[in-house]
Amino acid sequence: MSKKILVTGATGFIGSRLVEKLVSSPDQIFVLVRKTSDLTALSGVVDKIRLVYGDITDRASVDAAVKGMDLVYHTAGITYMGDRKNDQLYPINVTGARNILHSSLAAGVERVVHVSSISAVGVAFQGKPLDEKSPWNFDVLGLEYARTKHLAEIEVAEAVKQGLDCVIVNPAFVFGAGDVNFNAGRMIKDIYRKRLPCYPTGGICVVDVDIVTETIVAAMEKGRSGERYIIGGDNVTYKQLVDTIARVTGAPRVLFPFPFWLGKLLKPVIDTLKEKGLVSKLFNLSMFRVASELLYFDSSKAERELGMKREPYENCMRKAFEWYRERNMLDD
Repeated sequence: MSKKILVTGATGFIGSRLVEKLVSSPDQIFVLVRKTSDLTALSGVVDKIRLVYGDITDRASVDAAVKGMDLVYHTAGITYMGDRKNDQLYPINVTGARNILHSSLAAGVERVVHVSSISAVGVAFQGKPLDEKSPWNFDVLGLEYARTKHLAEIEVAEAVKQGLDCVIVNPAFVFGAGDVNFNAGRMIKDIYRKRLPCYPTGGICVVDVDIVTETIVAAMEKGRSGERYIIGGDNVTYKQLVDTIARVTGAPRVLFPFPFWLGKLLKPVIDTLKEKGLVSKLFNLSMFRVASELLYFDSSKAERELGMKREPYENCMRKAFEWYRERNMLDD
């Protein structure tokens, strides 16, 4: 018997790829979008889904969207590593999550998967990959995005106490085909276009979007209620990452490390170069502060309990680059 499934955040990178996966099932797929939403990422499946108009920050519209649904995937959120959008982060990431959770509870939804972030897990200051039980310590970096993702997970814990069946997934840094808004893919484009003259001194956990969406579906099917699952892959330094991207794209290697203290010192120069389009938009102090640390994670729980796959991160970079190149998205 088919289910009615609601997906929030379906116009985003992970959400759109998740919808593409879900439409191959016999289930009825509904997506919650604003009337002003750009549906470009859903262009290939728009005839196979049903649009529900509303806004996660508006409880009444969320109540209407959730009514009659069997399952909910909450992927909506705003990901921003700077500080210019701080006023948007709490309403979308925290209030929005609370609305989805409470509406789902009131409507008798069978299960919710809440798509969080590794920023709600923490920073591997000692270099040892963190797991789901690591105490949250991202507050040391003063990043509002991380704070809001942490607070949203507290909302989940509260909803679970009230009786909601909800599973949390924490994707790492997601690359891959379909990143139309150049989230993580911005680094691929900027290295290809020679706009990234140096690299940060930290490291990240890299995972392919298709592995993420497969694991999100597995979390819905067999994740344990109230548990969180890190969806990650290879832990690599930015030096290793930029070398790999340069090799895959055929671009010149990025040779120089760029420590955070130097970024602070050169901020006026960097801002001028950004305005002229000569260096990457990734050059902002908040981003570099985070990128100077090691965001390394242990995904063995998701492998063990959800059957999460692993593949070399170079494969992911190649798939993303070829997807962009086929669509002429790297030339501007």
